[in-house]
Amino acid sequence: MKKITELLGIQYPIFQGAMAHIARYPLVSAVSEAGGLGIIAAGGLSGEELREQIRETKKRTKKPFAVNLMLQMENIAEQVDVLIAEGVKIVTTGAGTPKPYMDKLKQANIKVFPVIPSVKLAKKMEQLGVDGVIAEGMEAGGHIGETTTMTLIPQVAQAVELPVIAAGGIGDGRGMSAAFALGAKGVQMGTAFLSVEECPIHENYQQAILQADDTATTVIRKAKGGAIRGLKNQLTEEDTSEAFSLAALQRAADDGDTQQGIVMSGQIAGMLKEVKTAKALIEGVWAESEAVSKRLADYY
Repeated sequence: MKKITELLGIQYPIFQGAMAHIARYPLVSAVSEAGGLGIIAAGGLSGEELREQIRETKKRTKKPFAVNLMLQMENIAEQVDVLIAEGVKIVTTGAGTPKPYMDKLKQANIKVFPVIPSVKLAKKMEQLGVDGVIAEGMEAGGHIGETTTMTLIPQVAQAVELPVIAAGGIGDGRGMSAAFALGAKGVQMGTAFLSVEECPIHENYQQAILQADDTATTVIRKAKGGAIRGLKNQLTEEDTSEAFSLAALQRAADDGDTQQGIVMSGQIAGMLKEVKTAKALIEGVWAESEAVSKRLADYY
C-alpha cells in the first residue's frame, strides 16, 4: 500500500476537514501550500460558486487540493461536472453514497475518499472501488456518528485493505501518532484549522474556539436521527432543531453571533489557545508526531 503522501502528491499526511461554509479558498489554498491537503466544502454552493472556489484556490497554490461533496445536496450532479471540468483530482464525500457518481469520477482519474462512521460503511465503500476512507469518530465537530475515534480506527483498519484516514479528536502530533498506532495512514483535522489565521470565520467564532475548555461542546440530536457537535450556547439550549440549519451556521461564521448561531467544534477545542498560520500548525503537528514516535521507541 502506497503512503498517502505518495498517493496524493502531498508533503504531510494531513487533511483539512471540509467544514461547511468555512472551508473556502483562503483556508484551502493555505493548507495545500503548506503541504497538507486543503479541501473545499462544496455543500451549499452552486455550480458556478464551486467553480469560483476552485479557480481562486488554483491562483494561490499549484499543489493538490480536494473538493468535498455533500451528497444530500440537490445539485451534486452539477458539482461533479464542474470539478471534473476544472481538473480537480481528489474528492471526499459525506452524507450519502458516491455510488451514482463513481463511474464518472473514476473515468476522470479522480481519487475518492468517503467519510464514514462505521465498519459496515467502510466495507461498502471498499466494494465501490474508492481509494481510501476517512473514518470519523464522534469527537469531531459538525455531523457525527456514534463511535469514538479510539474504537473506530482499529476496527476499520482491520476490516478493509484501503488507506484509512483518522478523523475526530485529533489536533496535535500526539493525536496523529495515536492515529498511526491504531492503523491510520493519515489524519484529518477540522477544529484545529478554525484557529489559523487564514480561516475565513468571524473573529467571535474563532475566539469562542480559543476560549473553549474540554467540556465546552455538546451533541445536538434530531428526533428522526442525525447529530452534530458544537459549542454549548443559547441556541443549543433553547432550540436544537434550528442548530441543523445553514442559517444558524452563517450567523456564527459570518455574523459572529456565537449565542444564536451554531458554533460547530470538536472536543479538541480546549487544546487550542493561540492563532497560528496554517503552515505553522501543520509543521508543528508533524514535528511533534515525529518527536512522540522517537520517545515511544525509547520505551521498547
